[in-house]
Amino acid sequence: MWQSLTFLLHIAIPNSNYTLTQQTKDLTVFSFPEYETSITWLKNGFLVDLVYDKEKGRVLRLDTISTGNQWKGFDVLIFNTYHWWTHTGKSQTWDCFQVGNELIKEMDHLEAFKIGLSTWAKWVDSNVDPSKTRVLFQGIAASHVEGCVRQTKPDQGPMPLYTGVNTVKNIISKMEKPVQLLDITLLTQLRRDGHPSIYTGHGESYVDCSHWCLAGVPDTWNEMLYAALLEN
Repeated sequence: MWQSLTFLLHIAIPNSNYTLTQQTKDLTVFSFPEYETSITWLKNGFLVDLVYDKEKGRVLRLDTISTGNQWKGFDVLIFNTYHWWTHTGKSQTWDCFQVGNELIKEMDHLEAFKIGLSTWAKWVDSNVDPSKTRVLFQGIAASHVEGCVRQTKPDQGPMPLYTGVNTVKNIISKMEKPVQLLDITLLTQLRRDGHPSIYTGHGESYVDCSHWCLAGVPDTWNEMLYAALLEN
């Protein structure tokens, strides 16, 4: 979404100078000095803390956010988290969970997601001034584990409720501070044809049905963002 947004903004003002700076491995900033505007991407797949301990390994702390200062001072904040919570086996990026002082080797990943997202919601309620900062949550983009190979047309018709969507909606609905949901799930469920599929340059044995092509589906998300920002 961030990459799509930078492209769309550059197209709108093609003659303006811009800078693209990767300040750290997880922080990239695209700026238009002429407009004193920047679009920052901070990579944090869980929003809550993932820490390394020599004895315990990679610990996903579901109830702490120690890096929230990086989110302060912006006019608009767009948060997103989900897919990394569903990983298992070798793709899983943690070794255990922690809540308070309790270490948990394994638990239902959707329950862990719920606890982690609730921690994020508490951070927003405690730290965001709605008169200065607009907060949006980018909804869950569907992946297609049932396959996307050589799909050339969108699907049609109703789709089953995507796992995790109700969790997101329930938590946002109970927050004290206003957070607008960009509800992209259904439109991505219909777009099995929008994934890189086998066309990633890694050979036909590599199939990517969770990321998205550009130009493509993420451009639609930014059209929704544009409409949301114009509402006020």
